[in-house]
Amino acid sequence: MVRKVLLASPRGYCAGVERAVETVERALELYGAPVYVRKQIVHNVHVVRDLEERGAVFVEDENDVPAGETVVFSAHGIAPSVLANAAARRLHTIDATCPLVAKVHVQARRYAADGYTVILIGHAGHEEVVGTMGEAPDRIVLVETADDVAALPFGDSDRLAYVTQTTLSVDETADVIAALRARFPSIQAPKKEDICYATSNRQWAVKEMLTDVDLLLVLGSANSSNSNRLVETAENGGVRSYLIEDATEIDERWLDGVSVVGVTSGASAPERLVADVCDWFRTRGVVEIEPYGLVEEDVEFRLPAELRRELALAAANG
Repeated sequence: MVRKVLLASPRGYCAGVERAVETVERALELYGAPVYVRKQIVHNVHVVRDLEERGAVFVEDENDVPAGETVVFSAHGIAPSVLANAAARRLHTIDATCPLVAKVHVQARRYAADGYTVILIGHAGHEEVVGTMGEAPDRIVLVETADDVAALPFGDSDRLAYVTQTTLSVDETADVIAALRARFPSIQAPKKEDICYATSNRQWAVKEMLTDVDLLLVLGSANSSNSNRLVETAENGGVRSYLIEDATEIDERWLDGVSVVGVTSGASAPERLVADVCDWFRTRGVVEIEPYGLVEEDVEFRLPAELRRELALAAANG
């Protein structure tokens, strides 16, 4: 029988997600509905559904946006070709790419311009990876595992550099980087690691609590890379873990023989989902629900410059 629920800290929204969601909300206030959003603004179905109810229209491609309308680009970043196509279609664009993702884009672009072949560590097909590779399609090669490194067709004389997707597992990425450095000792590395602070912090928080929980529930959507990495972090530490969209997906059979449940949430999951899970346990008699570790994150990102300008103009015109 479950007697206690421990809430990981930090968890939930990161600064990049806060910025992206607020960008869509403020655009709706400024321009009115509809405001189009290319791809999911962040990878969470609850967030997307809430914004749809306010008038956001999510599309898969900028070609699906009527000419002249406003479109917000998601936090995961876009290839330059997307921006060029949007300009050709006279779309009013607002780029909500997370600044930490944008930093990886800049790194990749600079390395390629300096004549390096860029090795991108990431997951094939993820929107962030697609956008980064679009910065220099002929100069960027994707690897996912250390085994992929062994198969790379480069030699000692090749000029190589690497960058990484921001939402990867810290441990797995370290293994791939070690394989790259072992095989290519002169490979160029970013001055600062690309995995974002929020991804690292949430994985660290899960690792810290594993010795004190029998089961970990991770709130997040199936297409959320950082949420999936939290599940993997727990399972690699020997603790059973499940990814759930919300409290309705909890299977009481998971709780057989479980005394302490850990709860965390991915960087795009709203805190109200954690509150709902706590209520789910309270209705089943669990009284002890408490935070585990208290790490405050104080990172903030300003809204996109193009939106800030127009908000300031609107305020000035009263």
